[in-house]
Amino acid sequence: MHDNRAMESETRLDLAAALRWAARIGLHEGVCNHFSVMLAPDRFLINAHRTHWSRATASGLLVIDDCGQVVEGDGVPATTGFNIHVPMHLQTGHRVILHTHMPYATALTCIEGGRLEMVHQNAGRFFGLCAYDEDFDGFALSTDEGSRMARMMVGHRVLFLGNHGVVVAGETVADAFDDLYYLERACEVQVLAMSTGRKLRHIPPEKGPCLRDFPTRRENARMFMDAVREILDEEEPAYAS
Repeated sequence: MHDNRAMESETRLDLAAALRWAARIGLHEGVCNHFSVMLAPDRFLINAHRTHWSRATASGLLVIDDCGQVVEGDGVPATTGFNIHVPMHLQTGHRVILHTHMPYATALTCIEGGRLEMVHQNAGRFFGLCAYDEDFDGFALSTDEGSRMARMMVGHRVLFLGNHGVVVAGETVADAFDDLYYLERACEVQVLAMSTGRKLRHIPPEKGPCLRDFPTRRENARMFMDAVREILDEEEPAYAS
């Protein structure tokens, strides 16, 4: 029990830090979008609706059950947060799920046939790991939408939602947030390259696996999260409260 509590405490710190950093670098949108962690098959840590990500705190995160009821914390999650995240956790097995409308990745979902192209080494991190939803169905007003997303995401870590945004999944908050960050950077480079009107230069496909499977990937992700927390410890220590 003690180990579980300690793990949840660290997860809360990482998730609050990830939310604050996402706001700092412009990956957020209003008080919408959602980050979540599956603590148990019937317990999920998620950010509260109406709390701006730049004000996220470890203690202010909510724990909800698999029916969307708040079992710990003050406030409520966004309805779309429950409808998307809980089915995706349960049906894909992904422990961490991050959903944003971050601008460059979302821009690719607004282009006919938009895909993350293997034109930069950051894109190579996602070689063979991206799924694409071509059927925008409006707001996620029921768990059916989350289940639909989950079916597309099985076997993938990234789901581009047509005319909507992206979902990134991982084993830890550090893993998923590292992917979220580098996904946006890869999309930014691609959009800038496309804006020149020149033909894109693709990385040879045989190089994709080594770019995706580099051995220090998880170690680097942890270092990135630790670096973010060190900055927040100095500049915004309230995140840890």
